[in-house]
Amino acid sequence: MPTPLPSSPLLPNVRVVELQASDEDLLQRFYERNPLYFEQVNGTPPRPDEAREEIRDLPPEGWSFSAKRLLGYADDEGELVAMASLVSDLMAPRVWLVGLFIVATELHGSPAAREIYAELERWMQRNGALWVRLGVVVGNQRAERFWERQGFTEVRRRDGLTMGQRVNELRVMVKPLAGGRIDEYLAMVPRDRPGEP
Repeated sequence: MPTPLPSSPLLPNVRVVELQASDEDLLQRFYERNPLYFEQVNGTPPRPDEAREEIRDLPPEGWSFSAKRLLGYADDEGELVAMASLVSDLMAPRVWLVGLFIVATELHGSPAAREIYAELERWMQRNGALWVRLGVVVGNQRAERFWERQGFTEVRRRDGLTMGQRVNELRVMVKPLAGGRIDEYLAMVPRDRPGEP
């Protein structure tokens, strides 16, 4: 049974909620108020069905995983100021994926993103994560710097990925949460070895 949802210590008036299909409009409003990620990665603002697709989206067929969870960070008015999409046990036990992590543009430059992510990471670890994996689009410099500062290491690059109107190169990055070594991770997740298709 998962532990209680993470908190947001830096934003005491923000509560963490698990987003469901019924929260599609809430998530879509957040995306539309904070289009920067979509403009940088996809080359366009969020599509009208962006939230619906995120709620329904699962890892590719053939990839093992135990659960996908969408967390929203809601303010006093019930509107989101951040969101995270997580997949547990992706391709190997105890490997978690941060599929998407967006913090409201108005909070950029503040410690909020770092603090929200730090608590999220502690929560993933309490729920069994030993590794966190994510992908960062090359050229999205703010995101690249952010994840490097959080202790993530690039293990490989994937190019030719169509995302919206752009074809992107992706940095696959991982972080050990309990002192593991990158070679141990790559033994568990061969897909992330450099040179693998």
